[in-house]
Parts: sequence; C-alpha cells; structure tokens
Amino acid sequence: MTAAFLTGLALGLALIVPIGAQNVFVFGQGVNLGMPRALWAVAGAGACDTLLIVLGAAGTSALLHSIPGLRPAMLAAGAAFLVYLGIRSLRAEPADLDDESGSWSRAQVLRRTAAVSLLNPHAILDTVGVLGAAIAAQAVATRAIFAAGVVSASWVWFLLLAGAAATMRRFLTKERRVWFDRASGMILLVFAAWLAYEFLVAIF
Repeated sequence: MTAAFLTGLALGLALIVPIGAQNVFVFGQGVNLGMPRALWAVAGAGACDTLLIVLGAAGTSALLHSIPGLRPAMLAAGAAFLVYLGIRSLRAEPADLDDESGSWSRAQVLRRTAAVSLLNPHAILDTVGVLGAAIAAQAVATRAIFAAGVVSASWVWFLLLAGAAATMRRFLTKERRVWFDRASGMILLVFAAWLAYEFLVAIF
C-alpha cells in the first residue's frame, strides 16, 4: 500500500513540478500576499487539481477528445486569460501592492486561481488525461491509495511553493516585488503566446 501511495506521489510531482502558469500564479500569490493569505491560492489550485484528477479517473479523458472544437476553445480561453494576467502583472507599481494590513479578497484569489487552473488546456490534459488514466490503470486493491498519492502531490507542491514564496517575501521591498511581478507577467505572456500558437495550429 505504501509503495502505491509513493508511486502516485512521484507521478503527480513529475507532472506538477515543471514550471507552468499555475505554478507561476501560486508563487506570485505567496510573494504578494504572504502567509496565511496565500493558502487560499493553495486551496484553489489543490482543489482544482483534485477535481480534474477525479474526473480523469472516472473516464472523462475520452470525453475531452470526443467533443469537436473543445480543445481550440480551451486554448483560446486560456491564452486570453493569461494575456490579461500577464499585462496586469507588467503594469504593477509599488503603490498597487498591499501591505500586510491592506485589503484583499479571498474570493478574488480563489476565482483567479481556478481560472488559471481550469483554463489551461495543458494542465487539464495532464491531470485528466495522464494522471486520471494512470489511476484507472491501477489494480482495484491499490487504486484508491495510488490516487491519494497523486492528489497529495498537488497539495504538497503548492503548499511548498507558496511557503517558499512567502519566505522570500520577507526579504523583498515593494520595489523589488514589483520587478518580480513584471517578470511573472512576461512568463505568463510567453505561455499565452504558446497557447495562441497551438490554437492557430488547431484551427488551420
């Protein structure tokens, strides 16, 4: 049983750890909000991944490939949202960054985290397609333990990511955090361009 859990954990980490828009966003929330407020981004990202993994294990992967036009629509929506986030980060100014006592909206953090997680076709294909299929392929006796390992990978990774970012935040002035925001914005725009290119390839 332990081996099944660790195997699922390792597979989950292998797909989740590489840099992506979701990781950039969660890390950015850790830098900008600090702890414990960044935990809302962790909760949003972890819950979305858990939902997608469960859907994949239930056989949704085949449905994703059977609906005409679904992938291009996901690519277009994902590109548009990442452009919005990227431009917003590029335009950040020191005065825009909240102090520890400043106002913030947990609903807004959850909405943006959900959008980054659910409008990213690559994340969906990885979690629904690869991880879901891997869970479904396990023996019935170890399937639940393996799935628990896969799901745990998301929560552990996002918690570590936000925690590391929050620790870094203590050493960053507002002026330095603005440059981090702008660098994150550039990365998000690169991902947006990648999705836009795949969208054009998909429709032509």
